[in-house]
Amino acid sequence: MNVLHRIGALTAGAAMAAALGGCAYNEALGRSQFLLVDEASLTQSAAQAWQQTLRTERISRDPVYNVRVQEVGSRIVHAAGLDSQRWEYVVFDNPDVNAFVLPGGRVGVNTGLLQLVRNDDQLAAVIGHETGHVIAHHAAERYSQQVGTQIALIGAQGALGTSSQFGRAIGSYGGIGAQLGILLPFSRKHELEADRIGVDLMQRAGYDPRQAVELWRMMAARGANGPPQFASTHPSDATRVAALQEYLRSRGWA
Repeated sequence: MNVLHRIGALTAGAAMAAALGGCAYNEALGRSQFLLVDEASLTQSAAQAWQQTLRTERISRDPVYNVRVQEVGSRIVHAAGLDSQRWEYVVFDNPDVNAFVLPGGRVGVNTGLLQLVRNDDQLAAVIGHETGHVIAHHAAERYSQQVGTQIALIGAQGALGTSSQFGRAIGSYGGIGAQLGILLPFSRKHELEADRIGVDLMQRAGYDPRQAVELWRMMAARGANGPPQFASTHPSDATRVAALQEYLRSRGWA
C-alpha cells in the first residue's frame, strides 16, 4: 500500500495553486525546506487517503495486535509531542512488512510487520521512523521537489524548443535524469533523517534505540531483492545500519 502516492495524487491541484509556497526552517531537521504544499492541505489529503485505505484494505480485529499497536504508537506519539490531537490506530490484515503514519493522527500497521518484529522496541523503531517523516514534513517536501522539477523541465524544454536535438533529449530523458539525479537521492536523505528522528523518539519513549539497528539487520537477513541503491528511494540496508550505528554512538546510546 503506497499511501504517499495517494496523497501525492490528491494534492496535485493544491500544489499547483500554491505559488505562495517557499522555504521554511524545520528545527527537527536543522535545515530549511522548500514547501509548495502547506500542512493544512496535506492533512486534508491524508484524511482522504486514509478513508480510501480503510475501504480497500482488510482490517484485522485481532485484539492482541490492536492493543500492541495502540500502546506502542501512543508512547511514540507522546514522545513526539503530537498527542494534543486524537489518533487512530488500525491493524491491516496484510502480509506485506509495512507501516505508515499520516499527518492528522493516523497510524496503520500491517500484520506482516507484527509477525516479523521480535519485540516492542523493534515495533517502536518502525512507528518512530514513520512518525519522523511526519515531524520532518517529508511528504510535503518530496511532493514539492517533484513539482519543482517538473516545472523546471517544462521551462527548459520550452526555452530550447521542442524541435532542437537537445530539447527533444530533455523531453525524452529529462524525467529519468531528474529521477535518478535529484528525486531519488533526496528521498534516501529523507529515509536516513527519519531513522535519526525515530531513534530519538524511541529513546524518549523508553524503548531501546539499539533495536532499530537489529531491526534493519533482520530486514537485511531476509534477503529482499530490491533495486540497486542508486535507483531506489530507500537506502540499502547496509547503509542504513551503518548510519544508525554512527548516530547511536554520537548520542552515547551504542
